[in-house]
Amino acid sequence: MTHFVLVHGAFHGGWCWEPVATLLTEAGHTVVTPDLPGAGDDDTPLEEVTLASATERVVQTLRSLEEPAVLVGHSMGGVVITQAAAQAPELVSRLVYLTAFRPAHGESLLDLTGLPEGAGDGVQANITVAGAPPVATFDATKAQHVFHHDVPADTAQQATDRLDPQPLAVFATPVDLEGAQLPPQEYVICTEDRAIPSALQRLMAERSPARVHKLPAGHSPFYSHTAEVVQVLLGETEETSKDSAVPSTA
Repeated sequence: MTHFVLVHGAFHGGWCWEPVATLLTEAGHTVVTPDLPGAGDDDTPLEEVTLASATERVVQTLRSLEEPAVLVGHSMGGVVITQAAAQAPELVSRLVYLTAFRPAHGESLLDLTGLPEGAGDGVQANITVAGAPPVATFDATKAQHVFHHDVPADTAQQATDRLDPQPLAVFATPVDLEGAQLPPQEYVICTEDRAIPSALQRLMAERSPARVHKLPAGHSPFYSHTAEVVQVLLGETEETSKDSAVPSTA
């Protein structure tokens, strides 16, 4: 039996992992899908949400388990799992980035989207930012195109209806990995993603050691390619060779 902690991305909650969690649980594994502060059913005031509070939520979840877990992050969740693993590497057996942001020391999510490879980011183009501290709201009329284009329509609508505002503090805060020894890492490139360009995914996947996988999926592979995601998490797929990597264009 393996322990899995699945961390959602921006605007989402732990609810997005339900299809993957169901298959992993049916296979006899322990799965936890925490809501980050201010997301899902968590009632933390949005002005109190920071990268530090999100990281602490994940570390607390890891500490609640009996042994180190496979820590998985989707999209923005990649930033959070990176910081959590740096703070408590003894609690993590493996890091898996599912079309997720994988920052290096001193980088933030916004730093990554500002790279040339980030051109065409479907999230930054479809948010409205307001308030102090700033909070982003995703344009729900664009969710089908950006997040769910390869997802069944009823599932896409249900997910769209549950999208929450996202405090920008998590986007803007750089990770601190000074002196950290991170666990083994894997990256799943989703080649049809309209939120995170494939060129940026490939850069993040290949610029430091990681096993790299590739799925012909959009930004919500937990819905569109559930079985394949589970296979990766269970270590049942081969690493993608660099010769078959996605093109460098988004």
